[in-house]
Amino acid sequence: MGEIVYRALVDGADADAQWELSSRGKGTPQGGVVSPVLSNLFLHYVFDKWLQKHYSDTPWCRYADDGLVHCRSEAEAKHMLEALKQRFQSCGLELHPVKTKIVYCKDGSRKGRYKHTSFDFLGYTFRRRLCRNRKRNSVFVNFTPAVSKAALEVNARKGQKVTSQNAYRVELRANSTMVESHHWGWIGYYGCYTRSALYGMCRHVNMTLVRWVRRKFKPLRQHKIKAMLFLEKIADQHPNLFAHWRAGMIGAFA
Repeated sequence: MGEIVYRALVDGADADAQWELSSRGKGTPQGGVVSPVLSNLFLHYVFDKWLQKHYSDTPWCRYADDGLVHCRSEAEAKHMLEALKQRFQSCGLELHPVKTKIVYCKDGSRKGRYKHTSFDFLGYTFRRRLCRNRKRNSVFVNFTPAVSKAALEVNARKGQKVTSQNAYRVELRANSTMVESHHWGWIGYYGCYTRSALYGMCRHVNMTLVRWVRRKFKPLRQHKIKAMLFLEKIADQHPNLFAHWRAGMIGAFA
């Protein structure tokens, strides 16, 4: 598929510079409408169908260009990594040199020492964590997922709009509408596993609301404790106002 693209004859050229047309002989443009579909189709045959044919007993998963292959031993993992490198190379691709790695799924039963014992996938961080066996009422170490640090940082940045110059002028109910769909989607997705990892995010939202209240109401501007008590009363009277309150994660305002 050929695509005509413009290329400046001089680096850093301005609007008056000379330009020329060049044909794209391979690849798909980043941000193109059909690029995700084409790359998904290509990887379906390069990765998915190839694994099904040659490694039918090996569990794997893939979403877009992120994939995982589960191996039973270090030797099997090293063999799989080399086989994938050769497979991708033969198809004109290469594995990411930094993100591609062998990870040891360390838990209470697997006590070996390895360089990599955690990985991120689809916004989750998989690593060893303390878990509770509710039937036995005991604690054990398991290899489980929870929302990643990078995902929490992205959510925190998006939450800053609550305290923006325009946001503090609206009413509290309208304020909740501004963040409702975003946080409800977050809780629905990241709350499926290790929901306790979201409590930090919920507390961040509460503290953001405290700042909003202090900017919104002049009598509370110099009284942080009163602002916290004000929001605690609202949370008690209207527990469905915000997504994390409705999910039972009201938490503390201090």
